[in-house]
Amino acid sequence: QVQLVESGGGLVQAGGSLRLSCAASGSGFSMNAMGWYRQAPGKQRELVAGISSGGITKYAGSVEGRFTISRDNAKNTVYLQMNSLKAEDTAVYYCAADRYNRITTNFEFVYWGQGTQVTVSS
Repeated sequence: QVQLVESGGGLVQAGGSLRLSCAASGSGFSMNAMGWYRQAPGKQRELVAGISSGGITKYAGSVEGRFTISRDNAKNTVYLQMNSLKAEDTAVYYCAADRYNRITTNFEFVYWGQGTQVTVSS
């Protein structure tokens, strides 16, 4: 069983920055693909960014150039550096993990964290 624990959410003014962290633990977890989703009130959950075990990254168009995903394999931790935050980035951010499909270039996540709230005030 894989456990994902997020941290780093909070309240920030528009234009500010936050860094989210997600630590993975549990048997069977070994440098899997990891990523971040978010869900705003009344909206569907969407992929924000993902990173494969080999370092391939993918971003939602709305965050490209502002957010950066990275990972520390030694710590089984993934980070999301969020800069130039906008009010529309307000959402619950979820850490996710499992695999990256090299054929479809999609992330296929089955493990999920509890979520951390990010609120950007305008």
